[in-house]
Amino acid sequence: MVSPTESRRAVVIEDDPDIRGLLVRVLVKQGFDVTQAGAGLPGVEEVRRVKPDLVTLDLNLPDLDGLEVCKLLREFSDAFIVMLTARADELDKLTGLDNGADEYLSKPFSPRELQSRINALFRRRPSPAADSAARSDLERATEVQQSLLPQEDIQVQGYDVAGVFRPSRNVGGDFYDWYRTPEGLHLTFADAMGKGMGAALIAATVRAVMRSTGLRHDLDTAFASASKAIAEDLDSSNSFVTLFHARLDADSGTVAYVDAGHGLALHVQSTGTVHRLPSGGPPVGAWAGSEWPQSVMELAPGDSLVVVSDGVLDVFESVEDFTDAVLQAAHNQESAQSASTAILALAPAETAEDDVTVVVVRRLPQEVAA
Repeated sequence: MVSPTESRRAVVIEDDPDIRGLLVRVLVKQGFDVTQAGAGLPGVEEVRRVKPDLVTLDLNLPDLDGLEVCKLLREFSDAFIVMLTARADELDKLTGLDNGADEYLSKPFSPRELQSRINALFRRRPSPAADSAARSDLERATEVQQSLLPQEDIQVQGYDVAGVFRPSRNVGGDFYDWYRTPEGLHLTFADAMGKGMGAALIAATVRAVMRSTGLRHDLDTAFASASKAIAEDLDSSNSFVTLFHARLDADSGTVAYVDAGHGLALHVQSTGTVHRLPSGGPPVGAWAGSEWPQSVMELAPGDSLVVVSDGVLDVFESVEDFTDAVLQAAHNQESAQSASTAILALAPAETAEDDVTVVVVRRLPQEVAA
């Protein structure tokens, strides 16, 4: 039974007055406010005026074919459309559904069956309370995700470091984290599988675990311990995390790193060349017993370490196109911040379906560092 606060509207478009009257009675009994029309064009105008949740539509109308009416309605209305017709062959049924109908009943129909079909349609659509709960969940997930990001810029002598983050409409599991160390800095860049609060909580776990291993000087041992702890938490949620963790020795420019299924870290050299750092193994949590070897790269003066999320990769047809675009966006920029912003712009907000995250660690040219 529909509660009074869930007032729903319906429009009946039917030329037979007896059937039209029956439909009105059935829908009123189900809690709808019902208006009616005896032909296609008046029915279209009624739907435009009333903005109903449900339309019942006869296929045989005196002015327009019901299929044509259905196409017209779909230009401006997202109401459920139930087609009622004496044409019972399969071809008409498929054509009706292709033109935007949600359900199809052949005449003569049972009022009980019509009620059941309508109830099934509305079970697919979340209630206002469910919509509100979903929005609240996304808002909380956004707050959690934002809290994982560095709250302040990081200052490392001889380096320029910046990061940018733009969440998607669905809120994913992207985050980055950095902090100073006596030697330079530690950087973590991760993407937890999934959307919403679940992904945000996994990301929070990853950040906490990676921070807890910061005092361990041996990167291999630290990452092995962290990945084991993370995998145990991921087991219960059937999830996984792509993870890039790097440690910079500022004096030498040496970057020791582990890449667990991320594969989107690039070494942009001052000469205008780019090298994508290979992934060292699968995502954390994907396969039990996985190991990830440590790798090393050198940042020469003027070089940059650029780490991006797959929200940027998704824009391009190939990894090669992506790599070249990142090079063009990052090379010869005046600062790490301007390079980050230029890379973010490669994935326009209006078309991006995933979070977009960028971190740039740039070693300053010697004349600037001095």
